[in-house]
Amino acid sequence: MGAADAVPGVSGGTIAFITGIYEELIFSLKQCGPEALTVLFRQGITAAWKHINGAFLLTLLLGIMFSIFSVSRLVLYWLDVYPVMLWSFFFGLILAAIWSLVRHIEKWDIKTSAFFLFGTLAAYLITMIPPSAIEATNLFVFLSGMLAICAMILPGISGSFILLLLGMYAPILTAVKNLEITTLALFAVGCVFGLLSFSRVLNWMFSTHRTLTLALLGGFMLGSLNKVWPWKQTLESTVNSHGKTIPLVQENILPATFELLTNQPSYLWYAITLTFLGAGAVLLLEKVGSTPRE
Repeated sequence: MGAADAVPGVSGGTIAFITGIYEELIFSLKQCGPEALTVLFRQGITAAWKHINGAFLLTLLLGIMFSIFSVSRLVLYWLDVYPVMLWSFFFGLILAAIWSLVRHIEKWDIKTSAFFLFGTLAAYLITMIPPSAIEATNLFVFLSGMLAICAMILPGISGSFILLLLGMYAPILTAVKNLEITTLALFAVGCVFGLLSFSRVLNWMFSTHRTLTLALLGGFMLGSLNKVWPWKQTLESTVNSHGKTIPLVQENILPATFELLTNQPSYLWYAITLTFLGAGAVLLLEKVGSTPRE
């Protein structure tokens, strides 16, 4: 999940769903509310730890943190050096993840199909929004944390991509690099507030409208494929403080058009191979996720 969330366009929530931990994650996050404090003061630390499913959350958090400081660096390197191949892998992964999700929908009717189409359209339109440049005020840093963390736990919508749209991707990464404590603290508080509130909404949706929720999330993932299409033409770009060109607005193009416009190889057969590898990774993760945990 940490490696996926580091890439603008790929959601850690997708990985959570593939591995079969998504609903447990949402439920555990929902438990981390005022009720947990009541349990803590009345019954003690052990009861509170069990109430919030602490072992599960701690293990997941450690995995995400380990990934952010190790695997995600490698993923970002591949994104910079081999973008077509990396996007192809993620395209196959998300494509197979859609099948993995929608196959749990037992019956398709007009309402279910409408939610699926709405999710698809919403995610697609989000990926079409050009990034903005907004001043990183304290309030906006807080709100960015709220929105980004909500997106991170939604399959199909990347938290880092939301930060990119808000114009906060570079400021937050700079704050991490320079250890700007105030900025990071505000962002973290926003994340906690958004996570605890949005997880309750998602838990309610799964509890009362499971089929419609699955259809909506499946649509989110389908719409997000627009962002991870491997071959793109950059229409607008900017230069960051390190002198590196950063794409702002891109459009999807065919492999042959990519070769013609960029004078670079499309790596079509490599891309096809990696797409199938990404899909195969979903099947493997599903097998791991379906294995009963002690």
